[in-house]
Amino acid sequence: MIKEAKATLKETFGYDTFRPLQEDIISQVLKRKDALVIMPTGGGKSLCYQIPALIFDGLTVVVSPLISLMKDQVEQLREFDINAVHLNSSLSPEAYGYNRRQVLNGKAKLLYIAPETLLMDKTRELLENIKVDLFAVDEAHCISEWGHDFRPDYRELARVRKEIFPDATCMALTATATPRVREDIKKTLEFGESEEFIASFDRPNLFLKIADKEDATNQVLDFLYTRKNQSGIIYCISRRQVDELYQALDDEGYSVKPYHAGLSDRDRAINQRQFIRDDVQIIVATIAFGMGINKPNVRFVMHYDMPQNIEQYYQQIGRAGRDGLRSDCVMLFSYNDRHKIKYFINKKEGQEKEVAEKHLDDLVKFIETKKCRRIPLMKYFGEKYTKDECGMCDNCLSKEEDVEDFTLQAQKLLKCISELGESFGKTQVINVLRGSKAQKVLELEHDKLSSHGSGKEWSKNQWEQLSRMLIRQDYLSKGEHAELVIEEKGHSVLKGDENVYGTLDRTATAMSTEEASRVASEVEAKYDEDLFEILRKERKQMADEKGIPPYTIFPDTTLMEMAYYYPKDKEHLLPLYGVGEVKLKKYGSAFIGVIKKYTAEHDIESKEETLQEKAEELENVELHHQIGKAFNAGQSIEHLAEEHGVKEVTILNHLKDYLKEGNDIRLDGITDATSLSLRQQDEIIKIFDEKGSHMLKVVYDRMKKKIGYDQIRIMQLYYMANEAAEKKE
Repeated sequence: MIKEAKATLKETFGYDTFRPLQEDIISQVLKRKDALVIMPTGGGKSLCYQIPALIFDGLTVVVSPLISLMKDQVEQLREFDINAVHLNSSLSPEAYGYNRRQVLNGKAKLLYIAPETLLMDKTRELLENIKVDLFAVDEAHCISEWGHDFRPDYRELARVRKEIFPDATCMALTATATPRVREDIKKTLEFGESEEFIASFDRPNLFLKIADKEDATNQVLDFLYTRKNQSGIIYCISRRQVDELYQALDDEGYSVKPYHAGLSDRDRAINQRQFIRDDVQIIVATIAFGMGINKPNVRFVMHYDMPQNIEQYYQQIGRAGRDGLRSDCVMLFSYNDRHKIKYFINKKEGQEKEVAEKHLDDLVKFIETKKCRRIPLMKYFGEKYTKDECGMCDNCLSKEEDVEDFTLQAQKLLKCISELGESFGKTQVINVLRGSKAQKVLELEHDKLSSHGSGKEWSKNQWEQLSRMLIRQDYLSKGEHAELVIEEKGHSVLKGDENVYGTLDRTATAMSTEEASRVASEVEAKYDEDLFEILRKERKQMADEKGIPPYTIFPDTTLMEMAYYYPKDKEHLLPLYGVGEVKLKKYGSAFIGVIKKYTAEHDIESKEETLQEKAEELENVELHHQIGKAFNAGQSIEHLAEEHGVKEVTILNHLKDYLKEGNDIRLDGITDATSLSLRQQDEIIKIFDEKGSHMLKVVYDRMKKKIGYDQIRIMQLYYMANEAAEKKE
């Protein structure tokens, strides 16, 4: 069945290969086995149930918490000529009735439904006599009380599944789930350990940056100045802040709309639709906006205010760069924002308060880290980031030459805090340092301290920046009433045992040349921008005529490839990303016409040879290279054997050949293929250590002929791959 899934992937959706884990997940579901799928936003979760839905005879029911997500997915599927419908409160009685009939008549392949709608008696009556093959629970973190978006209705889904369609395979999907939340989901839905699929949480195309909030509106304007004609989302903590920032950007001439709960349902829907359809470039919103939005060309996400936790942050930045292209994620941070969040947390009680406090502490640690930002971000979700630097965050790109020695100034600041008994905030501390004669300084006789006037050489702003830096680096902390408190590291500085190095100004939001130049591919770096804009306008016009979002025709990635390869006929479009048979028939002629006209006017030759190479690349690569690359991309030995119609031992031999040519092979994929216990694996490795990895008969005899050669060969490959990896270290 996996061959049918691969054919569907290319012919219907226009993709040549599965992303990591997609094939394993789809294979699991096609075998009628349940699956918990943890995959980052933009990682391809939807295909994991959409492809099985097209292969299964019966209906696939998809539970989704947001109407916007349902409408978005249904519109995209219909562009692929797939009959999908949704049922929720936004539909008119006529539309609701039509969609019900599509389900009753067996014409719909997928039904998207809100959890509260699924719990209704009339929905139970609708589905009781319908063959449901797959039950997919999207945004499954809503099941868990330890998640950041717990919804009681989601707890009822396990009961509903058992009562209405007990024979359906169940799939739970989410982009944000800590290990604790994952366990809660599995327990509620009664999944086993073997039914969990966790993709990497890393989104390597996202550039992560955190800037100290100084003059927030101007910082936003500085950032947007470098982002002409780009689509983006700016998140604010309150409705009032959304309205103020929206007005400021609108006054500057930006294409922008607000989004928050204070607007009418109609206005929110209109603003969201205009953003999705590229009629508006920027949305300024509270956290109410964006969950489930599948717009792939969001080029930036900016946090005007600090989010409440890492899961919220990760989910929101996940709305950027879903097409795989480089996108920017910038957060403005101030301790005042932290105090605002803390104020709301203090209104909670019991476990709810405990969870919120833990979430906030984890976020602050992420913000204040001096290491690569992906290290604590991945760790939060239970994943180890294996590199020291990602090259795609502000910390990794901070230049050593920008770092200065601030030991002397730090000692002055720390001494002043000490003389003030660690009982005052930064305003009083800085006033004393700068020799202020303010009323509070004189009344408390702080003008008589030895620190008074010792820091006149620096401005108020410089001392504020230094205090923020010392807090980030754990020399200082803030007490319950924002008083500055000296930490152990700070006392070492006062004693002269430790120096202080750092960079004061972290307020810049506009990207540096080095930051902005980091792109993902040759195509992304060198596509014809003029042709791309013409193609974008053509796409927009076609989308408006059909009343659909432009990206449902083709994503930006496809247009970039068109503007790089200059294909000259429809057949040359097929190797491009996201172009399958369905969309080729629908839109191929129109886009080829635009490209032909442009190339003729500008005397540009098609990159026919390069395009042909792209088309033939997979076919021309030697089989063991194909298999090696597919294996390292996440495909299992079992699936590769099924796909190529050979025995697993043949795949092992191809992987050995790939390894012998100096290529790496992922060790976890090899151990996943064996049924041996850890004790048995260790015993075999000891024999290989003693006798050599070629001595399979010795292993067979020493293991008392109870372990077959198929398992021994898997361990042989593991031993060889591990040995090769150790030699490279």
